[in-house]
Amino acid sequence: MPNASTLLVFAAASLALLAVPGPAVIYVVTRSVDQGRSAGLVSVLGVEMGTFVYALAAAAGLTGLIAASETGFTILKYLGAAYLVYLGVRKLLARDAVVESVTDAPSRLFLRGMVIQLLNPKIAIFFLAFLPQFVDHSGGPVALQILVLGTVFTLLAVVSDGAYVLLAGALGGWLRGSARAGRTLAKASGTIYIGLGLSAALTGTSHARAAQG
Repeated sequence: MPNASTLLVFAAASLALLAVPGPAVIYVVTRSVDQGRSAGLVSVLGVEMGTFVYALAAAAGLTGLIAASETGFTILKYLGAAYLVYLGVRKLLARDAVVESVTDAPSRLFLRGMVIQLLNPKIAIFFLAFLPQFVDHSGGPVALQILVLGTVFTLLAVVSDGAYVLLAGALGGWLRGSARAGRTLAKASGTIYIGLGLSAALTGTSHARAAQG
């Protein structure tokens, strides 16, 4: 098990990294503005469940396989990008964004968030590069230490993303009060999803190569 001082340093470093919004944060914020705090929080839980799956994979040594396989990295990257573009197009083509929002069940929101995170191979690269820096090889089983660190990171991510959701939900409540603003918001959400997907697709595999080196 990592000692207390290591966990404190790790937590501080993790919070510093989580404070910078990434694609997952943009996704849950968009959900919150578009559909409310509850939808945003459920999306956060889905996203961070995907993060925890990668934490388990890191503890088992599986994230290295993704980093070592340029083909596997590329496939995951394009699948994730295609899924984001699909969500964006679906949003832009929806005739009634309000009805769509109401019918989005929590289970669907949860699964969408988890799928988006699982189809982001950069999380595997991140864990492969970040977690081992805080492992003490004389402090017990490495796999257990990585699992503890991955769990702590996931919990901190829930808190950090949850804070973004609460702020975005308040803003969204104000915007959704107007039917015209609601339609504009739906179109903006779709555009953001498509932008995230295209950004993911156009990102190279330099992170994977760096992790291998």
